[in-house]
Amino acid sequence: MAAVLVLTNELAGRTEAAAVQQAVDVLSTAGRVERVTCSSADDLERALDSRSGRTLVVVGGDGSLHTTLRRLWQRGEAADCVVGLIPLGTGNDFARGVGIPLDPVAAAHALVSGVVTPLDLIVDDADGVVVNAVHVGAGAEAALAARPLKPWLKIAAFPIGAVLAGFRAKGWRLRVRVDGVRVASGRRRVLMVGLSNAPSIAGGTALLGPDASPVDGRVDVTVSFATGPLARVGYAWALRRGAHPAREDVRQLTGREVAVAGDPFWVNADGELSGPVTARTWRLVPAAWQLRLPADSPTASE
Repeated sequence: MAAVLVLTNELAGRTEAAAVQQAVDVLSTAGRVERVTCSSADDLERALDSRSGRTLVVVGGDGSLHTTLRRLWQRGEAADCVVGLIPLGTGNDFARGVGIPLDPVAAAHALVSGVVTPLDLIVDDADGVVVNAVHVGAGAEAALAARPLKPWLKIAAFPIGAVLAGFRAKGWRLRVRVDGVRVASGRRRVLMVGLSNAPSIAGGTALLGPDASPVDGRVDVTVSFATGPLARVGYAWALRRGAHPAREDVRQLTGREVAVAGDPFWVNADGELSGPVTARTWRLVPAAWQLRLPADSPTASE
């Protein structure tokens, strides 16, 4: 890791700024480091234009990693760019799932001695990507409810948003196909459809894909039909522990392509919200990008 380009967002406070500087100091022990602050899409574009083969270290959460990978994918550079991650977001679910330390300094040390590992990427029919997880229905509604609370409540915003969404959600009439096989016909209401490339969502407060891995060439799919009042509560409780696949009103399976269509729905991809839309298709691209992981991560290459 002789040369590194560090991408940061505009930071809100001195604590975050100090943590970033400490992480940069650690990276500097391994080679030349340039730090670029991105506050717009144009800033990111200019940074990627100037990368020149350097390792690209993203300082931020799932949203920052998502934005960077989406642009690398759109530019056709995802497979050739080695990426590192210093977690400094609200949820940091992807870092949790692949064994990156949540402390920025510890993450920087792990990055310096890390192992470059090819990882799977989920892409959609709107030229978007998913690094960690994407879900529609109650999960996306929960993210909508949590969004205004995140600046003040941080991770605590996620369960509060889930409670608010649970009271509102009555289910959606959705048609769901996994690798062309029908899982939901649209006649029975669906509470949530989720695709997982790594286990956790909502700041580690829920395990949408308990067995999901970004190196297995498969996407884990959750389809919940738990639309009744008590069923919604039971599903939410089971989701926190990753026990929902055992429920009779849940289908848990794996595949390469997932198509969802029907009632208008919001999409939550790595915490980034879009919609509402009436149809979306996702497909898994194996080994689509490269991440430098801690050597002791269970996801890292041998």
